Amino acid sequence: MSQTTPSQQTPQAKIGSGFGHGSTAMAVIAGIDLSGKTALVTGGYSGLGTETVKALISAGARVIVAGRRPEEAKASLGELGVGIDLVKVDLADPASIGAAGELVQMLTPKLDLLINNAGIMACPLARDSRGYESQFATNHLGHFQLTKHLWPLIRAAGEGSRVVALSSAAHKRSGVDLDDLHFERRDYDKWVAYGQAKSANALFARYLDKLAAPLGIRAFSVHPGGIQTNLGRYLEPADIELLMARAKGDQSAGPALAWKTPESGAATSVWAATSPKLAGMGGVYCEDCDIAECIDPAAPARSDGVFPHACDDEAAQRLWAVSEALVGAFPI
Repeated sequence: MSQTTPSQQTPQAKIGSGFGHGSTAMAVIAGIDLSGKTALVTGGYSGLGTETVKALISAGARVIVAGRRPEEAKASLGELGVGIDLVKVDLADPASIGAAGELVQMLTPKLDLLINNAGIMACPLARDSRGYESQFATNHLGHFQLTKHLWPLIRAAGEGSRVVALSSAAHKRSGVDLDDLHFERRDYDKWVAYGQAKSANALFARYLDKLAAPLGIRAFSVHPGGIQTNLGRYLEPADIELLMARAKGDQSAGPALAWKTPESGAATSVWAATSPKLAGMGGVYCEDCDIAECIDPAAPARSDGVFPHACDDEAAQRLWAVSEALVGAFPI
């Protein structure tokens, strides 16, 4: 692992962005010029990904969309016209990730923005070819490995480039169990597995930022909010019933849930990737187009805020070391 001088830590506290829960991706990027910039968005052809790509294109960026189904992406994004390249990648397949990384390096000499948007949620127990639990393998390790392959391009873009990792409020369900990452000894729970993966996304951004900040490259994690997209394709009727009860304010079902549209769900990702208010900052977990507050897990349940385990520097460093052991060294 490359060693660099740690940066001054950004406080996990609101900065008053001027935007909020209902802001859209187009609103937060209004007035920002991304001409000459290149961005890559994983899963950028459906749900939040599509709205993220639309916003970046509107600001003049060239966008590379990476995902498992390029033909579907072509059909979904064709109306946006020029400025989009499509790359096939399966985030659960190391060989596919490596091939995608090589192709992207042929497409562009630099990468100014990387938004790790793709993911799976609450699926039945499945393992990849290595035996790794699928949610951790796809949501965290796949993006860790892809970012590693793309790092020379991000370094080439230099100061001001950013990496955004999509986390989730579901991180509150579980920290990262480094002693049993793949549910080999504990009973599998689809929500615990999802929570672990989303905590890993936040910790990844935190430690990447620590390593890369001296280069002027920053990383953020974001909670997009509750959005009804195909991410929920594995949800069972009981899961949906519980979410609907939360949306109606039933406190017995859990913290209140205010749905977002895909346009507003993409806003925090776009804000974290482009906002000038975040200049010189990084490593923090963001929500509703602002930096989230760190909250006490023992306090009354809240739908907002981030739990300490997702902002733990020691846990972030340990996860980084384990991730490198699993998928290879990440030379900063």
